[in-house]
Amino acid sequence: MLSKSQARLFFLATTGGFSLVFLGLTVDTILQVPERSHDADLTPAVVRGKHLWEDNNCMGCHTLLGEGAYYAPELTKVYERRGPDWMKTFLRDPQAMFPGQRKMVEYHFTDAQIDDLVAFFQWIDHVDTNGFPAPADLAPPAPAVASVAAVDLSAAPSTFTTVCIGCHSVGGRGGTIGPALDGEGGRRDAAWLDTWLTDPQAVKPGTAMPNLGLDPAVRQDLVAFLTSLH
Repeated sequence: MLSKSQARLFFLATTGGFSLVFLGLTVDTILQVPERSHDADLTPAVVRGKHLWEDNNCMGCHTLLGEGAYYAPELTKVYERRGPDWMKTFLRDPQAMFPGQRKMVEYHFTDAQIDDLVAFFQWIDHVDTNGFPAPADLAPPAPAVASVAAVDLSAAPSTFTTVCIGCHSVGGRGGTIGPALDGEGGRRDAAWLDTWLTDPQAVKPGTAMPNLGLDPAVRQDLVAFLTSLH
């Protein structure tokens, strides 16, 4: 059994030792922040995007770096998951991308503000978070596609590989929200596809397919690619 003086000495020694360890770890953490956060990449656009995130209380629904609400998706790696083109299209009109499903408020951001938000998410994407968040393991597997020839997506228009593939799949690659587009060229002709991409609601009222407001040249490239899928 320790005497009172020995117990006091033990308490002071261990408290002092662990305090020094805590201070050392704190200093080490602070010294690592610039490199792990890539603060050299904090451009004016990133800063403006952060202010937009805060001013519109996005954290009231979303989480970022694990902090915020849990009503809407975690956005730490959204730039990696979706890419800038999809994000810009979504931010212009969230409801149009998922009619009757998304509860995302339309903030009527300008194109410049959307660019700033995307820049902010791109910076967040590069922050070293030690693997957070872990890859999702609850996503439904892509449906198996039988007797489908390999499709070279490198030949696909960039709009298809950055926006369309978020909902549709080809050869088992892509999203599962919309139907797979394998063999689309054998089911639809170019005129029908062009009409559909111009205004899906006019062709099929109530469809979940959004009107993306595609430029005619972009629409023409998409039609050419889709008709090549047999």
